[in-house]
Amino acid sequence: MSEARLWNAVDDYFTGRLLGDDPDEALTAALRASDAAGLPPIAVSPLQGKLLHLLARIQGARRVLEIGTLGGYSTIWLGRALPADGQLITLEYDPRHAEVAVRNIARAGLAERVEVRVGPALESLPKLADEQPPPFDLVFIDADKANNPHYVEWALRLTAAGSLIVLDNVVRGGRVADPDNTDPDVVGTRAALEMFATHPRLDATAVQTVGVKDHDGFALARVVS
Repeated sequence: MSEARLWNAVDDYFTGRLLGDDPDEALTAALRASDAAGLPPIAVSPLQGKLLHLLARIQGARRVLEIGTLGGYSTIWLGRALPADGQLITLEYDPRHAEVAVRNIARAGLAERVEVRVGPALESLPKLADEQPPPFDLVFIDADKANNPHYVEWALRLTAAGSLIVLDNVVRGGRVADPDNTDPDVVGTRAALEMFATHPRLDATAVQTVGVKDHDGFALARVVS
């Protein structure tokens, strides 16, 4: 068995054992609708979605910010972790993606809890900050990787001590560790990781993963002050 087939088989094993064999209708429909609309197949895996859900619940999160909605698959996982009066704001650059996400989120029964804001995140984030919202308990960053350091900066402005920042896709097939790789997405990811490592308000780690999403990983940072 090849490495990739083995990784997928283990992912399938964990998914069956830990998430159950019966498909979740809302999540399955979200992926199906995203695929039918031609969205790129880059949503988090089911196991990663469940991890986000558990992290939000461990945090006791009432307010979540997501940067990068795509078709709303990860949004549904996060939204389900919130109490009935919780709020999730998710930012999506592409209006077509946002339309698909809004329908998927409504189908999952989360329309009252989730707000999709459309436009470049680096324009939406200053507007959000101007509203002076209460701090977000969890921020999930999964948008264009070249701007990752800017997204981390905004996450710090919009959180408080005890909040959690999750940065997705930090391994990128190992390219993050290749000093000769100057792809903007890799450079942006390295810069964000450097912030995680050196910023006095952050305490962080990173985990590399293999499976249905190939070789990748995520970084976690707790806001400490």
